[in-house]
Amino acid sequence: MTRVQTTRFVEATHMLKGFKEFVMRGNVVDLAVAVVIGAAFGQIVTAVVTNFINPLVAAIFGKADASKLFFFKINGAEFHLGNIVQAALNFLFVAIAVYFFIVMPLNKLAERRARGQEAESEPDPLTMEQQLLTEIRDSLRTRQ
Repeated sequence: MTRVQTTRFVEATHMLKGFKEFVMRGNVVDLAVAVVIGAAFGQIVTAVVTNFINPLVAAIFGKADASKLFFFKINGAEFHLGNIVQAALNFLFVAIAVYFFIVMPLNKLAERRARGQEAESEPDPLTMEQQLLTEIRDSLRTRQ
């Protein structure tokens, strides 16, 4: 190997090592899991909107979904305000589902873990009998 090839090999090895450290950090793995779960969860929300919300809108307003509502033209320009309403509804349902099915349970779990750690870290206060026995023990040790 020439000196240039050796230098490039060392740089590539160093770069791969840095990439491995980057990927193995907890944040990157957590983010990757979140993206995958988010994509799967998006399909659930899309199914709920398509199969429940849109028919509900159709029953109330007589249109297939909110994107067909609030349509008008001015000088040939088309305004589809229903699309904005539909996107806002989709966002609202995703936010509600994420909060109630992911954020809230994780917060409850974190509270339980915190309570468990507090209980482990702080010893129970001694009862009066235990304090007296401790004093007697300590005084007997000092006499010997």
